[in-house]
Amino acid sequence: MSEKEIILPFYAKSSVFFVGIFVLVAMLYIAQGIVVPIIFAILLAILLQPVVSFFVRFRINRIVAIVFAIVLTLLIIAAFGAFLFSQASRFSDSWPLLVDKFTLIINDTISWVSGYFDINKHKIDEWILKTKGELINSIGAAIGQTLLTVGNAMVILFLIPLYIFLILFYQPLLLDFIHKLFAENHQRKVTEIVTQTKTVVQRYLIGLVIEAAMVATLNSVALLILGIDYAILLGIIGAMLNLIPYIGGLVAVALPMMIAIVTKSTAWYAVYVLAAYYAIQLFDNNYIVPKIVASKVRINALFSIIVVLAGNALWGIPGMFLAIPLLAVVKLVFDHIDSLKPWGFLLGDTMPHILKIKPIIKIPPIIKKLKRNPV
Repeated sequence: MSEKEIILPFYAKSSVFFVGIFVLVAMLYIAQGIVVPIIFAILLAILLQPVVSFFVRFRINRIVAIVFAIVLTLLIIAAFGAFLFSQASRFSDSWPLLVDKFTLIINDTISWVSGYFDINKHKIDEWILKTKGELINSIGAAIGQTLLTVGNAMVILFLIPLYIFLILFYQPLLLDFIHKLFAENHQRKVTEIVTQTKTVVQRYLIGLVIEAAMVATLNSVALLILGIDYAILLGIIGAMLNLIPYIGGLVAVALPMMIAIVTKSTAWYAVYVLAAYYAIQLFDNNYIVPKIVASKVRINALFSIIVVLAGNALWGIPGMFLAIPLLAVVKLVFDHIDSLKPWGFLLGDTMPHILKIKPIIKIPPIIKKLKRNPV
């Protein structure tokens, strides 16, 4: 007796699909403490794989090559962190003076508002004190949560190098496992997808590093020309925030504008900072990103914004950084599976030709003649 193929109706298929998506998202949210470090480790391992292969070509033991690549990366990160710490220490030394100046500006603003809008200054002071108390309580809770987050981050920082080492060491085993999941007739396509995924991730991450370096340099030079204090620190922070697509740039420009308002004699410097950052953003969006980053990952702006917000809701700030690389990998897989190619096309930025829709109701020839030759 032959088995009959069960064909589910569309509503049943869609229900199963959405239930599966919900379960997957719930699992990713619950296990984010495990999943996020592993994803970071996989991306960094893919980025370091050419370095390991370079050392292996010189007949260096594979384990030694992996350790050397990881240590070299950690040294670069440590040097960058030390430089940021030295810049931040200068900023912390001047923090009380900045607070005093900012308080003076707030008091002057209150006096102007109370006089211009005829509002009792005492009521404004009461509202500020109330808001200040609520803000202090929320900041205290945020500090506690931040300390907990930092503690978890320290544990993750020790785990990620270990994950990277194990992923690079067991790379042949992992690749063989991926191939064994599919039938023989799909091996060629699997190899193609794995190779292109590795290339896309490597080029995208390298492109992000180059973009961050160029934007940090441009930001710092612009702030130095304007004479803004802590120009290098603010330029680097702005470049790091700029890695978060479409959202980080707004936060990045707010910080130097606040410093300009506090430290300069006129608020026009804040306008100059805004204009400089706007020009840098135009250069970044129209030259750096298309030539260096976006040419590697062709994702349209709509889904870029959606996945960045979804990544933030799912995993917080790490999710915002991981959103675009993961979406690029998903699009690459979609583009190589026939049934999923329409979804890959939807995620891309290739605009189709405008379709000419033929009219459903045909106009009789007599009416066309009357239109051409009205009575």
